[in-house]
Amino acid sequence: MPAPGAEPAGRSRHPWWLAAAAAVLVVGGLAAWFLQAPDPGSPAAGAQSPAAGRTVPTPTVDATPPKRARWVPGSPRRITIPALHVAAPVLPIKAAGGTLVPPSDPQELGWWAGGARPGAARGSALVTGHTVHTGGGALDDLGTLRRGDPVVVRTDRGRIDYVVRAVRVYSKGSVAEHAQRLFSQRGPGRLVLVTCGDWNGSVYLSNVVVTAVPRHRR
Repeated sequence: MPAPGAEPAGRSRHPWWLAAAAAVLVVGGLAAWFLQAPDPGSPAAGAQSPAAGRTVPTPTVDATPPKRARWVPGSPRRITIPALHVAAPVLPIKAAGGTLVPPSDPQELGWWAGGARPGAARGSALVTGHTVHTGGGALDDLGTLRRGDPVVVRTDRGRIDYVVRAVRVYSKGSVAEHAQRLFSQRGPGRLVLVTCGDWNGSVYLSNVVVTAVPRHRR
């Protein structure tokens, strides 16, 4: 994929929203299912995975606006990923109708305010963002991270240093199978970054999931 910022939005021939991927999470209990979606403006619709054990409303991905949540103490304000030259603001988002939609600006990230906060002793602090197949998404190159790469989260309470523990690419069908492990709110505290991958011209066929742990617990 093109590097972030390869084609600045202000100089692109087309508005960024015609190329951005809608990264959507359906939240169910202690697990989350990451859904694939076409670029907004594309005629193709994204595939959806049902949440196990409960009924989840079927969202209209390209028409659902991001839902903002109130700031809470310790909530993330900015995430820096030096290896990707990324320093992106983070907005708290909530699950309206069981669905998380990242901020519409592809250079902003969304943190699930209903889950763990960065630095919490337990639970996954879940952050999602857009991938743009033409370039310009904050998480375009997320899959190129390697074990040991640093990720810095700045909250309104200070700085938290993480190191990448794992980088995985899952097909849209297999994400649901591993959801409880990937997005658990029961295990030791960690950071989970999620975006889309493998653009086929209409939809993204996979998800990139990066897990990182606090540096002292490496």
